[in-house]
Amino acid sequence: MVDADKVRQKIAILEQNLEKLKVLQKLQEDDFLDDFRNVESTKHLLQVCVEIMIDISDHIVARQRLGTPETSADGFRILAENGYLNKDNIVTYVAMTKFRNRVVHLYNEIDEKEIYKILQNNLKDFKQFLKEIINTVIIGT
Repeated sequence: MVDADKVRQKIAILEQNLEKLKVLQKLQEDDFLDDFRNVESTKHLLQVCVEIMIDISDHIVARQRLGTPETSADGFRILAENGYLNKDNIVTYVAMTKFRNRVVHLYNEIDEKEIYKILQNNLKDFKQFLKEIINTVIIGT
């Protein structure tokens, strides 16, 4: 059975990180890029947000005995196949995992302007994931 309290704790951390990202999101591009702390903070917060998504997915998959994810992104696919996530959003969640992998392993190849673009345009993807998890796991329990 899914540990709803554990999922709620992870959701709370993700929501806190999104609030921090919203502060950075208000910066104009030049101001954002002029201070390395903005870029590095954003990269870290985005990475942790994706890690939380992966942790939540893996927890549900394991507790519900839905299979064994072979990659970080497989948890999202398994959840979609079992009705926890909308299949239309899996491409986005997989892309988020690929971005996280780039931050962790190919950190020197990340363009600072790409970080700003993600900050400006993609926070909604985290919110969509949260909405789906809350509707299927938290409210559904």
